[in-house]
Amino acid sequence: MLSRIMPVFFLALGLVVSGARAEKKEDKKADANTHTGKLVKIDGNKLTMSDKDGKNEHTHTLAPDAKVTLDTKESKLADLKPGTMIRVTTKDGDKNTAVKVEAVTREDKKDK
Repeated sequence: MLSRIMPVFFLALGLVVSGARAEKKEDKKADANTHTGKLVKIDGNKLTMSDKDGKNEHTHTLAPDAKVTLDTKESKLADLKPGTMIRVTTKDGDKNTAVKVEAVTREDKKDK
């Protein structure tokens, strides 16, 4: 009986390990395309942001189909105010084009 169960056990273990590795690769890829900072200004469909410390600035162009949220609610880029903390996700292979902008103006109640 044990000789029948062991191959199934090792097959299942292998699937779990390979799935975890694939998940880690996707997380690293998402991290490479996402960064957080403060909104400096908006000019049309371009946003300028700084790093978390407010020092280094860079600009992103908003993709035509980009999603913008403010406190988890769908919003427009024009609704965001300078100084707001934002997380920008860029297009794969194009760090200048933002496909998602998430702005947060309130503290998350879960953190309290």
